[in-house]
Amino acid sequence: MLYLPEIPKNADPIPLKPKPAEIKPLDPSSNSIRLTDNIGQIPESADNVKPAPTSFYPDSAPSSVQPMLTWTVVPGAVYYELEFLAELPENPNTVFPAKNQLRLVRKIFTNGYNADLSWYKGNCIYWRVRALDLQGNLLGVFSDAAEVWLDRSLVPVTRPLTNNRMPATQPAPLYPAYAWIPVAGGVSYEVELTSRPPENPNGVEPSRHRIWSKIVTGVNDCYDDQPRRNSGRYYWRVRGMDAAGNPVGGYSDTADFTVAATRRQYAATFGDSITHGGGAISYSPADSDYSYQTYLYFPTVNLGKSGDTAATMLARFEQDVLPFKPNYLIILGGTNSLRGGIPATQVISELAAIRDKCLVHGIRPIFLTLPPINPETIALIFQEETVPGWREEFDAVNSFIRQQQYCIDIEPYFTDSSRKLPEHLSIDGLHPDIDGKQLMAQIINAHWSRVVR
Repeated sequence: MLYLPEIPKNADPIPLKPKPAEIKPLDPSSNSIRLTDNIGQIPESADNVKPAPTSFYPDSAPSSVQPMLTWTVVPGAVYYELEFLAELPENPNTVFPAKNQLRLVRKIFTNGYNADLSWYKGNCIYWRVRALDLQGNLLGVFSDAAEVWLDRSLVPVTRPLTNNRMPATQPAPLYPAYAWIPVAGGVSYEVELTSRPPENPNGVEPSRHRIWSKIVTGVNDCYDDQPRRNSGRYYWRVRGMDAAGNPVGGYSDTADFTVAATRRQYAATFGDSITHGGGAISYSPADSDYSYQTYLYFPTVNLGKSGDTAATMLARFEQDVLPFKPNYLIILGGTNSLRGGIPATQVISELAAIRDKCLVHGIRPIFLTLPPINPETIALIFQEETVPGWREEFDAVNSFIRQQQYCIDIEPYFTDSSRKLPEHLSIDGLHPDIDGKQLMAQIINAHWSRVVR
């Protein structure tokens, strides 16, 4: 197993976050527990891996026939299955379906579900949920069963539920992402960003304070295509729309985030989606667990942008980096360029230009080497081909990066015996998942005092 030293006690003074629990490098043996429906017994620790219901509808506070059911996230889960029962299961917290199962809802790609129970004739129904990985292997057992009391006289509340999982203490990415629990009947969703709290909470009409909006279809998250550089507080909400484009109920409750770009930042991170955040197919930068910045010992502002190439990073440097005036800029870029066929010589030229811009403006550029990719998995998940010879091109760029005055070499820790990105660090072959993001942070933390000295 790898060992990386802790930051030395005599390191240069930096504005440290509270130190998280020690993060050990991870290997295949640390994978989430994988179970299948036909196994004979459950490993001893598996019953500790389960979602927990977070929405409750007791007899004293019943739901309409369209309850919003929510549960805690199981790290690494790609999707969930939800079981409805007429009574408590005879086999609580196991991998096996209950004998009295009424319905099983498959492939819910977020930690919530707006159920339509108009088909059920009783006054009380039970539900429980389990998490699965990409291949349909179970990640632990069914949750505890929760009851839902129904009052058919109640009018269903048909609005999405905002679902960003970013701590208030962690700055929003420069390019925010917005996530929600979908609403029954919603085919597409409109996200609205406002400069002030909307004057019509949960209404159906756009706010007069709207500064941006975007419509997305078939997903439960949305990426802002505009950088939010201006200091201040921003507000966002989302509404569902049917196939004809008509609103399905009103807007969600309003969520907010704050941007503070008026003072010089200690450090910033700059790159593509690996920097921006997200992973395990179902998670976006709205979930801080999938951002390596979450696990750093020092504060950063996230200037990543999903889809970036080395060329687009260079093109947006002045507008996106300089307003934050970071002392240190952690740079990870070129993966999308190389896998799309841009030659290493061009990527090296673009990274060198970013380096030179940093130095001109008094910013120390700290490069990360490129982790490998897994072309077969990328093709399976994204239906995108990777150019032949990608490995040699990655090697050439990493050779350049290792020659820089300030560089942190993360590539060896992400390479398996075939020199590809291993599945236990990345489900989709491109974006490191939680284990991978923690490992990235651990390596950076261990080398930070050296590169800022």
